[in-house]
Amino acid sequence: MAVFKIVNLVLLIIVASYAIYLFANLLFTRYQYIKLGKKEEFDRDFKERFRGVLVNVIGQRKMFKDVKSGIMHLIMFYGFFIIQVGLIEIIIKGFIEGYQYPIGALHKPFHAMQEWTAFLMTVAILYACYRRYGEKLNRLQWKKDGKALFVYIALSTLSATILLTLGFERIMFGYEANYAYAPFSSIIATVFAGVGTTVGTALFYASWWIHLVTVLTFMVFVPQSKQAHEVFAMFNVFFKKGGPVGRLKPINFEEEDVEVFGVGKVEDFTQQQLLDLYACVECGRCTNMCPATGTGKMLSPMDLMIKVRDHLTEKGAAVTSRTPWLPAFAFSHTTGNQMAAQAAGGQEVAAGYDVNLIGDVITEEELWACTSCRNCEDQCPVMNEHVDKIIDMRRYLVLTEGKMPAEAQRAISNIERQGNPWGINRKERENWRDGRDDIHVPTVKEMQKAGEEFEYLFFVGSMGSYDKRSQKIAQSFAKVLNEAGVKFAIIGSKEKNSGDTPRRIGNEFLFQELAQANIEMFQKHEVKKIVTIDPHAYNTIKNEYPDFGLEGVEVYHHTELLAQLIKEGKITPKYEVNETIVYHDSCYLGRYNDVYSPQREILEAVPGVKVVEMERNRQDGMCCGAGGGMMWTEDHSGQRINIARTEQALEVNPSVIGSACPYCLTMLSDGTKAKEVEDTVKTMDLAEILEKSIVKQEEKVLQ
Repeated sequence: MAVFKIVNLVLLIIVASYAIYLFANLLFTRYQYIKLGKKEEFDRDFKERFRGVLVNVIGQRKMFKDVKSGIMHLIMFYGFFIIQVGLIEIIIKGFIEGYQYPIGALHKPFHAMQEWTAFLMTVAILYACYRRYGEKLNRLQWKKDGKALFVYIALSTLSATILLTLGFERIMFGYEANYAYAPFSSIIATVFAGVGTTVGTALFYASWWIHLVTVLTFMVFVPQSKQAHEVFAMFNVFFKKGGPVGRLKPINFEEEDVEVFGVGKVEDFTQQQLLDLYACVECGRCTNMCPATGTGKMLSPMDLMIKVRDHLTEKGAAVTSRTPWLPAFAFSHTTGNQMAAQAAGGQEVAAGYDVNLIGDVITEEELWACTSCRNCEDQCPVMNEHVDKIIDMRRYLVLTEGKMPAEAQRAISNIERQGNPWGINRKERENWRDGRDDIHVPTVKEMQKAGEEFEYLFFVGSMGSYDKRSQKIAQSFAKVLNEAGVKFAIIGSKEKNSGDTPRRIGNEFLFQELAQANIEMFQKHEVKKIVTIDPHAYNTIKNEYPDFGLEGVEVYHHTELLAQLIKEGKITPKYEVNETIVYHDSCYLGRYNDVYSPQREILEAVPGVKVVEMERNRQDGMCCGAGGGMMWTEDHSGQRINIARTEQALEVNPSVIGSACPYCLTMLSDGTKAKEVEDTVKTMDLAEILEKSIVKQEEKVLQ
């Protein structure tokens, strides 16, 4: 027996050492690939970073967006770590017969916890397998994911062999059944009681070795599969870029040695962006919620991440000469290993690696399908950011190669010439206020001439200034402010486009010009508070203008201000608005800025209104299709996103589809026309609904 234990120990040391070597090698290789990316400044807000890890990794917060998966993953996540605590004890049992941790009376409850955890792990794994292959959830790609099946087999084997090892140990030593503290091993021992001590001992060591080999094999498998998120997710959450969610990083156009703008090669991404790729869980939650995917477009956020990750792995192998797949002899046929071998042999394979990130890996069609709604990022359990990668690649197309859809090019050219996407004369920007003679909308210049001061600068935006339908929103909002006695002013013809459209399309240069011009105007007039009816302008001014010098300015969306005025009693909805209203959440108001309550508070304050909700609302609300500059382009594949969203609204039988965004209102209005229900289902902004409850309609005098 002593010889057997020595041989057993030697084999364990050899197998474990080889597995640990492979695991460490694979992790270091991925680290080297990530280092190919550009360095970026690290925000040292450690308190917030540790909070992010606590909430999203330890607390598994985002996993519970799908409750079933959340519970299942919670058991597997914590179960995996709990059973590893007992792994050392099980290993020692192979050399010291009957070994137990020296924790005295605590060992019995510890043993019970180990067995129950192993059992619950097995149940959770079986349920996970059922969800993929039984329910056949599309987001899990059940038809083609063989690696997932390996994970289920490995984890279930790992859990089952714990119980089998402990059960056969009871037979080996003749332990009595103890269903209180060792329920499952006692059942196994009872079932196999007739095999005898010798066979029981053989089965113990067989289970023991199967367990250890499974643990070590899975350890090597993790870094080179989607299970890599088990290693990288925590780091990804910790090193996530700080600041407002969805904020895009500016390009420094003053760097003289920079000839290429945007991301045209995978190494042009930052190291944090590349870390995202290996943290991807491949759970499909992002793709499941993507409006482009859901309406038949080419884009799938998950596939985009996977394709860029695989491209990074192959190019990383060519550049670093480090083999991506181990053990190497088993993966000699892979492109990555072949390129690493060639590079190690002195061949310049990196120069000959002619796979283009945009074109060969990611198509232009995919990039132009994104509406930048952040539904993908909101769903991601490991805090991956998809939108900034797409915008960075758009920047390369627009700024370096001069490519963009023709409709988008028209809108950009019009903004460059006249400051608005339609190309209407910039001098007409303030003419919207002439549409009604019952509102008072002074310009900043007019206020100064009258010797008056204003509290809020009303940033009208291009939609409110030029679009006929959106002008009515601006007029209604102005009327409500007049009724509340709020002092406000507009810039007028000097107001520039907020720059959201150029920036999301990829023209960062134009965006920065517009931002700097608007900021100069704000500073010139000593603006302290800004309110806007446009969530895109709201997000841009509030979260992105500070990168260009905007300081000390409070930014409000008009629904935030209206809800505040109602609470303060400055306006009181009194006339009934007998409508059934379903509210559509704006992406840039909701997922970008977490503003969901003020709009519903306004509707609840209006007498006669019955509020209903779409199935997809608040954080899960679906985009209208206008974001990311897509307002100015045409859908060339699949169903129109705005029609799909309109159909979701019509499912709850509203008489009014409410909105708090002129872009959304335009898209939803087009949707009701396409569905031929515009005569029975109205589309209105919340400011218009509120005005109806504050001002008698006959008081409105139209020119």
